[in-house]
Amino acid sequence: MWCPSVSLSVWANAWLAGAAAPDDVLDALSLWTPRHSVTAYDSAAAERTGLSWPDLDDAASVSLLQTLRTASARGANRPTISLALPVPGDVRGLPAGTQFGRDAIAAGEAVVVGGLDGAIGLVPDFEYEDSFPDSPGLEADFEYEAEVTGLSWTVYSFSAVPPPGHFDLGESEYQLRDAVRSAADTLGALRAGASGGEIADPRRLVEQVLDSLSMHRVPDHAPPRAVRVLENAAHVDAIITVSSGLIPSGLQSSSEVQIAGDALRPLISVVRSARLAAVDAILHSAWQN
Repeated sequence: MWCPSVSLSVWANAWLAGAAAPDDVLDALSLWTPRHSVTAYDSAAAERTGLSWPDLDDAASVSLLQTLRTASARGANRPTISLALPVPGDVRGLPAGTQFGRDAIAAGEAVVVGGLDGAIGLVPDFEYEDSFPDSPGLEADFEYEAEVTGLSWTVYSFSAVPPPGHFDLGESEYQLRDAVRSAADTLGALRAGASGGEIADPRRLVEQVLDSLSMHRVPDHAPPRAVRVLENAAHVDAIITVSSGLIPSGLQSSSEVQIAGDALRPLISVVRSARLAAVDAILHSAWQN
């Protein structure tokens, strides 16, 4: 699990399919932050979901589940929840020309819930501590890392469910195999081309990135192949993350920076497509048991 939207989508879908309990959804979300809130973007979203309007008092985590239950199509025998991982130039799964679409692109993630008479979208936003610690003796160059205090979900309403994307898990797995090799080669080249001896072992940094995500789990009904694809995608993504951190400081020339960037850029698209295909397979598997 690499973002809150995937945790919400796979666990809420499992709950709606009867393959998980409400507490399972809340437990999965709590791994991101203990406090979640949900608010309607406008009166249309409030009317569709039952959230308050114009009173914008945040509702708690349980209200998030009620919102999903209210908006989803009753009696469905297939997923009514889908995941979106939009970026400029690839906005599959989003309704065109909507504020939801624009905010989802800015966040890089969103959840879509389809109903019989329309759909809603949810976009998460982390909330951070907004004040610096009272420590007058600290040096001027003290680096303060804000603490996450909560996660707010904004709910949008639109008239029609966006057309589903085409996801081929087998093709994604095949592309990931090549991506793993390419990413590993790029990481090795960056390490070899790094100047000086102060740069940490990139392979150890990759393991640290992967360890930070290991606490998030997928539902038990997830197909083994989909889980394998998610694991491989996480590995490639971790290599991209570490390699991108090495590019500015480790390479000796601007041409090497360009070559490294060109090598990593296509891998990002492969990771996104693989994750979407794997999550789609997990969503459908909940309704097949």
